[in-house]
Amino acid sequence: MDAIEKWGVSVEEAVDLALQEMKLSRDDVEVTVLEEPSRGFFGIGSKLAKVRVERKAPVIEEKPEEVKEAPARKPGPIGKEEVRPEELVTPKDRQDRKPRERKDRDRKKKPRKEKRETVNIALDGIDKESLEITEDHEALTFLKEVTAKMGLKLDFTCRTGENLVYIEMSGDDSRTVIGKRGQTLDAIQYLTSLVVNKDNKAYIKVVIDAENYRAKRQRTLEQLADRLAGKVVKTGKQVRLEPMNPYERKVIHATLQSHPSVITRSEGEEPYRRVIIELKK
Repeated sequence: MDAIEKWGVSVEEAVDLALQEMKLSRDDVEVTVLEEPSRGFFGIGSKLAKVRVERKAPVIEEKPEEVKEAPARKPGPIGKEEVRPEELVTPKDRQDRKPRERKDRDRKKKPRKEKRETVNIALDGIDKESLEITEDHEALTFLKEVTAKMGLKLDFTCRTGENLVYIEMSGDDSRTVIGKRGQTLDAIQYLTSLVVNKDNKAYIKVVIDAENYRAKRQRTLEQLADRLAGKVVKTGKQVRLEPMNPYERKVIHATLQSHPSVITRSEGEEPYRRVIIELKK
């Protein structure tokens, strides 16, 4: 492993995690800080530190008198991520290639099918279309006050069910309220849940969404889980995901629960608990 990117509470922690996984010392690598950590505003919009750690290239001393012109290498097998060097393409290859290129350009392109977003997706077992729309709820009142103090202009739709409140936000500031990887949205949802459940005996589940982000994120995590499971099966090595909140970890676990070759587990302490995907023993 020549390079790796890691997250951490601080730059030092992220570097230590990378060094542990690469099994190298600090003198053997070069560190690039990709993102500085930030505490945010009352926890809203806080960010982890992100670094890229690369193994230093070995220093090779060359003696001028021993330097000889390297013989032309024969083209070897082209791998999945390799590109055939131009110097290995003979004039004959170029001549043979032109008719095929012209043929490809003349070939009628098939129209691409547009991807359709499914609006009514069962999010964590929630079918929002079955919920009742309401315009008066303490969660909605609190959310309007918080976003107004943040200077955000948003529209709200509040739906309620048995021990459940689901609020959707839309408008020009939707991306701002979502934040990087939904961190701001998660923080607002957490605060709203505290307010709603402060004096209630029965726990009320609070879900805050914006521009259908939760459903899109869920599909992204499911695809990520399938792709990484394939990587584990192919390489035989475990994969450690970045820290996730409990809901996102649950999506990964549920997606791979019935996988024939891999298992998942979680390790670490909140809020830096992460999922591990590894081969079944």
